[in-house]
Amino acid sequence: MGLLSWIVFGALAGGVAGMLTGAKNRGCLTNIIVGVVGAFLGGFIINFATGNDVYFGWDLRSFAVAVLGAVVLLVLTGATRRK
Repeated sequence: MGLLSWIVFGALAGGVAGMLTGAKNRGCLTNIIVGVVGAFLGGFIINFATGNDVYFGWDLRSFAVAVLGAVVLLVLTGATRRK
């Protein structure tokens, strides 16, 4: 995927992850960062759990992996902010 594809894919994955976790409204740039970092994190999680590499493209499996990673990222960062 090209840079523009990563930006759009990250924004979508970050937005969906925010809706699933109930995170407060964040800006578009934050959604992009959460989605892209979540895609990498999700790829590592799937690779560790299954031993299979994940190749990201515009398909449902890649989107699900990116959303999974973004949800994990939001939960981890949200847990560290709570008292």
